Amino acid sequence: MPVSIVSPSPERSLAIAQARREVIEGESAARARGAACVDSWITRSWQRCIEAGRRPQQRVSFDPVSRSASRDVAERNRALVSAARPVIERLSRAIADTRYFAVLTDADGIVIDVGNLPDGADAASRYARDIGRVGVDLSERAIGTSAIGTALAEQESVWLHRGEHFFDDTGVYSCAGAPLFGPRGDCIGMLDLTGVQVVERPELRHLATLSARSIENMLVMREPCELLLHLAWPGSTNSEATEGLLCIDATGSVTGANASARQMLHQPLPRSEHALHFNDLFALPLHMMFDAARRADAVLEVPLWSGLRVQVRPQRSSTSGTAGAPASDTRPRLRDVETALIRKAVADARGNVAEAARALGISRATVYRKLWRGRSAGAPD
Repeated sequence: MPVSIVSPSPERSLAIAQARREVIEGESAARARGAACVDSWITRSWQRCIEAGRRPQQRVSFDPVSRSASRDVAERNRALVSAARPVIERLSRAIADTRYFAVLTDADGIVIDVGNLPDGADAASRYARDIGRVGVDLSERAIGTSAIGTALAEQESVWLHRGEHFFDDTGVYSCAGAPLFGPRGDCIGMLDLTGVQVVERPELRHLATLSARSIENMLVMREPCELLLHLAWPGSTNSEATEGLLCIDATGSVTGANASARQMLHQPLPRSEHALHFNDLFALPLHMMFDAARRADAVLEVPLWSGLRVQVRPQRSSTSGTAGAPASDTRPRLRDVETALIRKAVADARGNVAEAARALGISRATVYRKLWRGRSAGAPD
């Protein structure tokens, strides 16, 4: 049975009202109990609204959207909508009995897809239909503080309940939101879970975050590349929420990554022509990844230049245009393989060159000479 529509608890309503009086109305008497009850990113959003000359009593209108405008915004975001659609369908089933629904926006807060809206002719359903239309502007500049505007501004997951919205007109909504990041790490939109005059469910913030990661993973797996590397810490259990995904092209350049991979490797993806290379990250020749990918289920424990190790399962990407190894001119020369192995030995020895030289059976001078030669040739430090 659907959950009954209820008002927030008196204590919660009182605390939010006190915070509003302090921040929006400037009343210091409420400070002791009010400000601490709302998150700092909510008060930052309230302040932005005030600085833009807005007042809570101003009416909020959700302007009509023409069919051509709806079609244009959906077409511009076709890749994101396609990747998100299976996730939104799963979400709609998970939250069906709560009267919450999913909304997907672009990076400007414009709605580009919507889950199943609650049925009915009551006021709550009409409020849901107001925002549940492709092309509607739900950005902070349009409707003030909401999960959509704050998630995009703060670039982190958020939860807002009723009076935590800036405008009185939007105080009927409760919403969780999580930003969406593309394969190159830029914010491309957000996923919102909204209800109208519903029970407060802050746990939806976690659900929105996990669902956003699923959408990001789908985008990475659809990124054109030659190799898709699945990353995990040794001994950890793989899951969609924690697995790193890294896209590698035929030359070894990194073309995409999900949030887990960027965090594991502690590397943002450069947005210039100087792409991050496989050799900048892993102390292992690239061809070994292609060889392992041919074995389909091969898993390698690979050293990073930081001295850490990650577990890598390389997979030929379904978007790859070729079935073989990388082009012949990208095959590492024997000298490059030798340098990589020496660097790996130094990393294993935690930077102790003498220990690495003993393990390799060569002199320290040889280790230094070959490492210096690798740097001169453009190898990573």
